[in-house]
Amino acid sequence: MRDGALGIRLLLVDDDVDVATMYETQLAAYGFQVITARSGAEAIDRAGADAPDLIYLDLGLPEMHGFDVLQRLRAAPTTAGIPVVILTNYSEPELMERGRQLGAHDYLIKAHTPPAALAEATRRWVS
Repeated sequence: MRDGALGIRLLLVDDDVDVATMYETQLAAYGFQVITARSGAEAIDRAGADAPDLIYLDLGLPEMHGFDVLQRLRAAPTTAGIPVVILTNYSEPELMERGRQLGAHDYLIKAHTPPAALAEATRRWVS
């Protein structure tokens, strides 16, 4: 566990159970409280109910694309101010730009973001 992480609540939105578990395990090892959601609708519900300090959002989700989730989070008064970092396998520059235009704080590619690096970087968005 790392100092200063206690009490920081993260929402990890990813429909791939193995990937989500990999990130969740590392984030929890750093002392972060991790809530998971497997779909866009669940992410919106959890964000409103659990008031996370930061949301990691995949784009390829069932039922609702990650950009639609981001737009809804930004439109709701209770979730509009929560930092959202897109964490996805899509690396196209136009998608990165669209994410930023919709209000994402950052855009990370899973293949270039090992779990330990994500845990270390989390402090940038919640401090």
